[in-house]
Amino acid sequence: MISRRSWLAELIFVSFSLLLLIGIGLWNGYPATTLLPPVLLYLAWHLYQLYRFSRWLERPKRNRMPWAIGIWRSICATGSELRERSRKHKRRLRSMLDGFQESTDALPDATIVIDDHDRIEWWNSAAAELLQLSGRSAKQMSIDQVIQDPIFRRSFREQDYTKPLQIPAPLDQSITLEVRIVPYGKGKRLFQARDITRLQQLETVRRDFVANVSHEIRTPLTVVHGYMEMLSEAEDEALQPWHQAFVQMHKQSLRMQRLVEDLLLLARLESSRGLDAQGPVEMEPLLHAVREEAEGLSGDNGHQIETELDTEVNIRGSVNELYSAFSNLVNNAVRYSPAGSCIRMRWGLRQGQPCFSVSDSGIGIDQEHIPRLTERFYRVDIGRSRQSGGTGLGLAIVKHVLTRHNGHLQIDSEVGKGSTFSCYFGETENRGQRAEDRGLSA
Repeated sequence: MISRRSWLAELIFVSFSLLLLIGIGLWNGYPATTLLPPVLLYLAWHLYQLYRFSRWLERPKRNRMPWAIGIWRSICATGSELRERSRKHKRRLRSMLDGFQESTDALPDATIVIDDHDRIEWWNSAAAELLQLSGRSAKQMSIDQVIQDPIFRRSFREQDYTKPLQIPAPLDQSITLEVRIVPYGKGKRLFQARDITRLQQLETVRRDFVANVSHEIRTPLTVVHGYMEMLSEAEDEALQPWHQAFVQMHKQSLRMQRLVEDLLLLARLESSRGLDAQGPVEMEPLLHAVREEAEGLSGDNGHQIETELDTEVNIRGSVNELYSAFSNLVNNAVRYSPAGSCIRMRWGLRQGQPCFSVSDSGIGIDQEHIPRLTERFYRVDIGRSRQSGGTGLGLAIVKHVLTRHNGHLQIDSEVGKGSTFSCYFGETENRGQRAEDRGLSA
């Protein structure tokens, strides 16, 4: 910065010069004529120095620095210092940017920087290879011109960046990409695409293996279950010593049969892209069938199953899949609720969305377990789950059914007080009807 000493020296010089000129003017009788030319010359000198200084700042390599005389010595020294400091700062930033670009360029995932006008600003070598980006023309393109998948375009247009998308590669439909967009800065976004074809193939192999094994086991298991049922109900006195063993074997074969059926259903839900027999679903007969199944499962336990139903609210979907999801939720409530307790099924609009909920007064679930409840074979209490006859696949089936119906599952539970499982759906079949909650409490 310009020192106070330099300003003081310039002020002393100007003051002394003015006093001297005023004295000479008073002596010769022409103070104004004596004072005006030196002042104009002084101002012209500084204007000329300003002109040279500004040209030097703009193009320091082509223009010389102003003469370092008087106050300009301090000004030029400060300018040189600031310019050198700026040059070092730029070199440091350029080094950091080059390092960032080199590290990003080395990433195996395709990475693209998108500006606030949705245009491509920068990409790494993986993106150039995967999406065939090259030349200046690519920088003028919008990202939805490169990736024309309708799912991606809709998500990008709606700025829905919460979940990664799985889409086919633009140049090779056999390649599956997992795409994620991360907003940063002022309107900029980071686009990342990962090739998950291998993972998808492994998942397909796993799913096919489970489905094939379950299918092959079902036939012999049906035979074994039939014989066990016959032996457990036989009244032959010679078989009485083995009666208890036959009963236990029959129960276990029944449990295995349910497990195989759930595995086959889950494999079918995972492998099927579209809904089976999609159409308007009448909820009243569907929930009546679910209630009858739950009452049969309750048996002598005497659970009180209450139903609150708004018949005006219906959705489109697969009746069989929705029945599987709803019955799994209600049957779980029966299995984990005390005998004689109340289980409430509700159907109607909640928060403007069709919602099916099941509330019980059972043992409840600790909050740490809730995020993992929809995983396959995840059990909060392994011993109690097996004793109740559950397969560990019910909530996984519910999750897949809701995903295929554009819905989601919400779980609210408190240990010792019970749980509420709520299935929210995207839209109603009769949209024109009232949108307020119909008899559903939160």
